[in-house]
Amino acid sequence: MNIGVDIMGGDYAPSVIVEGVVDSLENLSSDDTLVLLGDGEAIAGKLASMNISSPKLKIVPTTEVIEMGDHPAKAYSHKQDSSIAVGFRMLKHRELDGFCSAGNTGAMLVGASYTVNVIPGVFRPALATLLPCVDGRNSIMLDVGLITDSKPDVLLQYGILGSIYARCVLGIPNPTVGLLNIGREETKGTAAVKAAYELMKEHPGLSFAGNIEGHSLFHEYRADVVVCDGFIGNIVLKQAEATYMLSRKINVTHPFFERLNFENIGGTPIVGINANVVIGHGISKRKAIRNMILQTRAVVKANLAQKILEAI
Repeated sequence: MNIGVDIMGGDYAPSVIVEGVVDSLENLSSDDTLVLLGDGEAIAGKLASMNISSPKLKIVPTTEVIEMGDHPAKAYSHKQDSSIAVGFRMLKHRELDGFCSAGNTGAMLVGASYTVNVIPGVFRPALATLLPCVDGRNSIMLDVGLITDSKPDVLLQYGILGSIYARCVLGIPNPTVGLLNIGREETKGTAAVKAAYELMKEHPGLSFAGNIEGHSLFHEYRADVVVCDGFIGNIVLKQAEATYMLSRKINVTHPFFERLNFENIGGTPIVGINANVVIGHGISKRKAIRNMILQTRAVVKANLAQKILEAI
């Protein structure tokens, strides 16, 4: 398995990204190779300073960097020798089985949409994240930031994509799907959410659990898949991160709060594209980068992109 890692993506690149790469090595098999894309001299220098030499590492030098503040489409188009652009080309040509980056999210979406392309039949790709529950389970929430305003048919399809993810990655045989709303009643919510409710209720391929409210998240009785548009999903995701930080600040310790720590999750996969791609948080440090790489490996092993293609 060849996993591409954008060494130039993130607030602490490239040094901390390389540290996360090194930390992930002990969890890889002998058949796994990490392809490190970025400033070749900087990568080699950092590995040398850590006294690391491994057959599991391969450096692919690039000369350009898509910065966090760059315009995604323009930067991707103009910086064709950037680590992100080269990574997506390698994905397209099957030189990589998966690709991960903590860099510019917009540029990653551009690469996903126009290089490896959206799966035919998928209206919009989505970012999917694990939503921890107090009883120890995980469910999937999508979208958490890729598409901020979704139409009803897109929300319906998020339920389908999330169900496939839950079956293939989490091993849930018949996942239930809930629609995040301001109330459980069918008449609540925006026009798009109310229309999506009707579509989900009638869809024979979904185990639809109806509307769920914000206070139902993280509890035992919530759905296995939580559907919302990216605007709401990103707010929920960042509120969960804030809750973890608050627990640290007031010295409240419990294993559940650690599961809200984005560093333990690593990244969010883009579902609905013809490749396995995971996006990490821009502020990721070595622990988060390690887990981003391992999550990418898990998504590749689950063959998620192919299973979504077959299902759609």
